[in-house]
Amino acid sequence: MNSAQLTAIRAREPELIGRSWQKRSRRTLGGEDGRLLIVAADHPARGALGVRGDEGAMASRAGLLERLAVALSRPGVDGVLGTPDVLDDLLLMGVLEDRIAIGSMNRGGIQGSAFELDDRMTAYTPEAIAAQGLEGGKTLTRICLDEPATVATLEATAKVVGSLAEHRLMAMVEPFLSVREKGRVRNLLDPDSVIRSIHIASGLGATSAYTWLKLPVVDQLERVLESTTLPTLLLGGDPNGDPQARYAAWDAALTLPAVRGLVVGRALLYPPDDDVAAAVDIAAGLVHRSGT
Repeated sequence: MNSAQLTAIRAREPELIGRSWQKRSRRTLGGEDGRLLIVAADHPARGALGVRGDEGAMASRAGLLERLAVALSRPGVDGVLGTPDVLDDLLLMGVLEDRIAIGSMNRGGIQGSAFELDDRMTAYTPEAIAAQGLEGGKTLTRICLDEPATVATLEATAKVVGSLAEHRLMAMVEPFLSVREKGRVRNLLDPDSVIRSIHIASGLGATSAYTWLKLPVVDQLERVLESTTLPTLLLGGDPNGDPQARYAAWDAALTLPAVRGLVVGRALLYPPDDDVAAAVDIAAGLVHRSGT
């Protein structure tokens, strides 16, 4: 289905989206080996469209959907993380059957804005995620000690963690300690900062029963992960880096007991050689090589 057909459906028969969510074939969260490879596609909703110096790399929705369709067609890819606009398109394209769908919830902190650290909920709600039959929700939780809006982000995250748990759905929390420098937000990726963010994020919500963490691959990762018993998915990392070095880092990290898989976006969807299928196959092989 091409973009013109998607637009025609949205204009003439928008109710088809709701019906399609109810008919979608679902699968268990953990699959056969308890490991997950999730493709991330929620960057555009924060205005983050750049990859390796090309500020408009993700600007074409048709191009993004084509890459996502290739990724989701590959063996070992378990699902996708996205905002409603992207997931609804993928649903209509028929590529979410027997795949996990995770709804991205807070995209209010637009990249480069004066309010970037105001990570309020602007996309999926827990109620919509449950009603549409998604497998969980994801929240970006940036913690800036000099930013008054951080406390609102923490409160909002706590509420959605509790609400998703009431529906027995995964709450994927992505925490960072962050700072603003020269008008830009930077996440602190040293081990001690990541450890501190883990402890803050782990305590959010009335229960942690359905909470998963989404964490960066950083130095001393084994020590970092000693700070939690929550199941953890690792971020794919900077798409500007060397792919071979990235694969080696994933290979080592995936041997740690707390790590249950990867959530990767631009590094797989926009690889340097533009071979999406090959990049996805490498990641899938690493994730599902020895799942338990």
